Amino acid sequence: MADEANSLEDLKDLTDGTAKDAPAGEPGAEVIHAAEVIDAAPVDPVIDSLGRSYATGKRKNAIARVWIKPGSGKVTVNGRDQEVYFARPVLRMILLQPFEITDRVGQFDVICTVKGGGLSGQAGAVRHGISKALTAYEPALRGALKAEGFLTRDSRVVERKKYGRAKARRSFQFSKR
Repeated sequence: MADEANSLEDLKDLTDGTAKDAPAGEPGAEVIHAAEVIDAAPVDPVIDSLGRSYATGKRKNAIARVWIKPGSGKVTVNGRDQEVYFARPVLRMILLQPFEITDRVGQFDVICTVKGGGLSGQAGAVRHGISKALTAYEPALRGALKAEGFLTRDSRVVERKKYGRAKARRSFQFSKR
């Protein structure tokens, strides 16, 4: 118990000495960092027999099934063109964000089916699915998409209505008389 380290500096000195000063045969000699392990194991692309990658995207109550394949950049949502299905330009911009981040605009055709939720949630679900499908098709793009937060499912959903209240948090109007 006499060798206890009582401060952070003492602990730092102990950890610095084990990896640098240890001979090659001792346990403290080989220090493996997580970044080295990740770089050492390349991930193979997941492509089906038709040359497509598939992913599922989710946002609010919307669920999108997305297939991407090399092509001219055409986006089809529920059998309709993206300009028809997502009439607002903001929603179409949301769809194309993963391609803009990875410099792949116009290189992939997207075919997707979307169910549930409203148009905004559906656009977010399609973006999430496109990002995951791009990662499956080209695993090297994962870092750029992860940094922008496109691979993370946005878990925010509408809060439920409570008993005795008008909405989730709003009370009924107070009446003095």
